[in-house]
Amino acid sequence: MNTEWNNFLEQAGAARAVDRVAHFGQPETELGAALAGDVRCDLSHLGLIAARGPDAETFLQGQLTCDVRQIAPDRSLPGAHCTPKGRVFASFRLFRRGEAVYLELPRELLEPALSRLRKYVLRTRTTLEDASDALARMGVAGSNAAALVGAALGAVPKLTHNVITVNATYPDSVTVIRLPGPIPRFELHGAARELSAVWNALAPNVTPVGAEPWRLLDILAGTPTIYPETIEAFVPQMLNLDLLDGISFHKGCYVGQEIVARTHYLGKLKRRMYLARVDSPAPPRPGAPLFSPQADASQSAGQLANACRHPDGGYAVLAVALIECAERGTLHLNDAGGPTLRLQPLPYGFEAAG
Repeated sequence: MNTEWNNFLEQAGAARAVDRVAHFGQPETELGAALAGDVRCDLSHLGLIAARGPDAETFLQGQLTCDVRQIAPDRSLPGAHCTPKGRVFASFRLFRRGEAVYLELPRELLEPALSRLRKYVLRTRTTLEDASDALARMGVAGSNAAALVGAALGAVPKLTHNVITVNATYPDSVTVIRLPGPIPRFELHGAARELSAVWNALAPNVTPVGAEPWRLLDILAGTPTIYPETIEAFVPQMLNLDLLDGISFHKGCYVGQEIVARTHYLGKLKRRMYLARVDSPAPPRPGAPLFSPQADASQSAGQLANACRHPDGGYAVLAVALIECAERGTLHLNDAGGPTLRLQPLPYGFEAAG
């Protein structure tokens, strides 16, 4: 974590857990505030890979599912890095800041993802580095988030995936990204001094929260995240990345592109990612198996992509499941007698099973 930013947060009352802020003293209240109020969150649980050099854009274009040419100073996109078999090894949010393209992902997956990407660099004039501690970063969410961020910084992105830069003098600038989802959300990246000022400016009206409420908002937004437990578990369309501008079917070759394109043009997708609630005696984890009486005995009904406590009880989950079982049957967590998943509407739609 950025040392100056870490010291600031500790003075602000942050309780740490390993590589993240767990809470600011009232974890239950903070979780509820994520849905019922306005919150500000440290995002140090997310890591950053910086790609620099004259060939960086071309290199990433040949590696990731999204069209990296669309990543501009005013636009951010999700994307994924696949294996040659088209399975997602890591998912990212990409944005530009200065001369670098940044790839944001969970810290626990940063080193494996960085090592895998470096294997493909070869002779391209591209450098990849862990930039997690170079920038401070925070999130702001809530019905009043746009007005609050705009008041603190003087401007705010108006559309999903849009980016603005406040104070264009690096490294003192603040990069602001508008995230998708039913609750307005923004990511801010910059120097600790500038973000500390924004954090304090929001203090009278905005609840400070730890990493878990932000994870809940990601889940409710239907935003997929790959964790160590789900490496190579899904093809990109199973994670709905085709519905989130995270896959380009026109940009040309990238690692795993043949499988991804074949699924899109020739095959019928059998699995999708669903939002659901589940009452479980133990916290569900990414990778947890799903069962369905409608599934063939020779195949799995699916597995969880993400899970988090819900302030109204139980857990909110993103579940990658057989479409037939999800939409015409039932899904159970962990085993055939496990808790039943209750599907919830995603903030975006896709075709139901034919």
